[in-house]
Amino acid sequence: MSVLAQLVRRDLAMAYGGGGVVLPLVFFLLVATLFPFAVGPDAAVLAKVGGGALWTAALLAALLPVERLIAPDLASGTIDQLVVRGIGEETIAAARLIAHWLGFGPPLMVAALPGAALLGLDGSALARLELGLALGTPGLAALALGTAALTAALRGAGALAGLVMLPLAVPLLIFGAGALAPDGGSALKLLAATSLLLLAGAPFAAGAALRAARD
Repeated sequence: MSVLAQLVRRDLAMAYGGGGVVLPLVFFLLVATLFPFAVGPDAAVLAKVGGGALWTAALLAALLPVERLIAPDLASGTIDQLVVRGIGEETIAAARLIAHWLGFGPPLMVAALPGAALLGLDGSALARLELGLALGTPGLAALALGTAALTAALRGAGALAGLVMLPLAVPLLIFGAGALAPDGGSALKLLAATSLLLLAGAPFAAGAALRAARD
């Protein structure tokens, strides 16, 4: 088994074993449950704005694991030990990104099924929502990893994480919500392109941030 696969397996086991995957899902479903109480029971209104509400919930849910992605391993010296063994920071970051998405993206897509039912989305809107989440959640995971690496060695990292990540996630939110429209093909392509760009850059940005934090 390659080093990358071993790291992904370890990080994924820690995420599921520590319950880190549960909190974002509970938050996501709570938003879907509470949203009808805020806008009223009108089914037409809920169906019109429900997809955007679920995308906003997904974005905010992506913030919750940021403090646990890098900081605990940096404080305990685990990352130092991996680097001493010859594993580069970029490899560590890439493995953390893959494991984080596996513990965040697919479970969120499953949680979107009851969420869409609560908000009255029809079958076609649900299909567009699921396709958008499949393309957009890797970008959200990449932003979460980069933010976690940048703020890991700072005081008040939890508050800073929101200020760093949320503005950068605006394109994903706009294109994801835009892809919910029946003619949202262009928005879907832009969502995929944005997510791919974030995925390509996140391991290198996070690796550089890890090196700076260890110095």
